[in-house]
Amino acid sequence: MLPLTQVSEVMREVIRLFVQIALLRRGPQDLPASMLLLVLTVIGYTVVNVVVSTLLPPASAWNAQLLVDVLFTLAWYIGVLRLLGRPERTVQTVTAVFGLQAVVSPLLIASEWLMRRFGQDSDWQLPIAASGLVLVIWLIAALSHVVKAALEWSTAASVALVILQIAAAQLLLIAVFPAGA
Repeated sequence: MLPLTQVSEVMREVIRLFVQIALLRRGPQDLPASMLLLVLTVIGYTVVNVVVSTLLPPASAWNAQLLVDVLFTLAWYIGVLRLLGRPERTVQTVTAVFGLQAVVSPLLIASEWLMRRFGQDSDWQLPIAASGLVLVIWLIAALSHVVKAALEWSTAASVALVILQIAAAQLLLIAVFPAGA
């Protein structure tokens, strides 16, 4: 068993690596193929979202939506990688996806909260909407960077797959959590 100082250093290094993936400087191939790291990353993503969403609630049913999001994302990437004959890349790819989302999601949640809070204020509407759009574009770029490395696809095909995944996730959330319900 590693001493606490070594565990802390390893955690800092993994977080640094996730930030580098989010900044398009590294890829899933730079992560260890560790099921433990994958599980800890999914838990970390969930905890980050719970903490930020508790402070800045993005929607009324955010906790149930988070559960659906986590399960869908896991199923999507496991399914896509198996379907396309790359199951050996599943652990690193899914770890990278959840790690970079853990980095970006606090900003996305804050942006959604700001839009709900100040979206009707004409002075703040454009800057908040523009910053939210920039964050979504950043997320698409980072996720497609991971997909491109995992599948060895072109950038255009990787971006299309990521947009399809985001659209499918949103449609699922709309189906499971209708606005009027």
